[in-house]
Amino acid sequence: MQNNPSATRALLSTPDYSGAVVDASANFGPRKDGKKPQFLILHYTGLATAQEALDILKCPEREVSAHYLVHENGEIVQMVAESERAWHAGKSCWKGERDINSASIGIEIVNAGDLDNFPPFPDVQTDAVIALCRSICERYNIVPEHVLAHSDISPERKIDPGENFPWAKLFEAGVGHWVEPAPIRGGRFFAMGDRGQPVEALQSMLAMYGYDIMINGEFNEQTKIVLSAFQRHFRPIQIDGVADISTIETLHKLISTNLRETVTS
Repeated sequence: MQNNPSATRALLSTPDYSGAVVDASANFGPRKDGKKPQFLILHYTGLATAQEALDILKCPEREVSAHYLVHENGEIVQMVAESERAWHAGKSCWKGERDINSASIGIEIVNAGDLDNFPPFPDVQTDAVIALCRSICERYNIVPEHVLAHSDISPERKIDPGENFPWAKLFEAGVGHWVEPAPIRGGRFFAMGDRGQPVEALQSMLAMYGYDIMINGEFNEQTKIVLSAFQRHFRPIQIDGVADISTIETLHKLISTNLRETVTS
């Protein structure tokens, strides 16, 4: 159960982002242990209509919320103040942080997702998401590799915002971390049941990038699920949970790029 904030904390009245309109939700609480936003988490609503999503995000019994919701026409609604802890991430982890709600801002993007065979995100909606993300990242100094999918932080539970989300377009606009995925081709790969040092090295790279994964040298169900989440974000052309050359090279390029940027910053 979440803490009920309504008795002690005021509802949002003025948007933090000038391009948003307010439709306040009472589903929020204080960020814990003095944590500030260091992650930006993107979701899709996965519902038939935007109104259904708004109703759920405001329903006290559902105990779920997000800071922002972005409509298909580009309209941005703010529901929870950025200073508060919205309830969007659930059980999740990134780089060892397990209270993602206290350390993040969450954006829900209206899209039916797997309910309607993953429809495309309209350009006007994507442009609005980009503008909002840029503002948030600039104001809180959120680094590119901390702009994440819900599926990245909760790979065993979630797949949103899905393989059709235009991560490359966001990166071109200065939002998030991305490299051109390595082409799919033949060669050695690792899959369920494999074990040994190469599998341990793969798990170590996924953990180094930020994924919550046990490093035990066994290509088990968890490894397949985490690898599928990685592919969904960074190599979406084929999501099969198999560690083929394309997937491993793409992961290596992301880590190498991240390390170079850290050294030069």
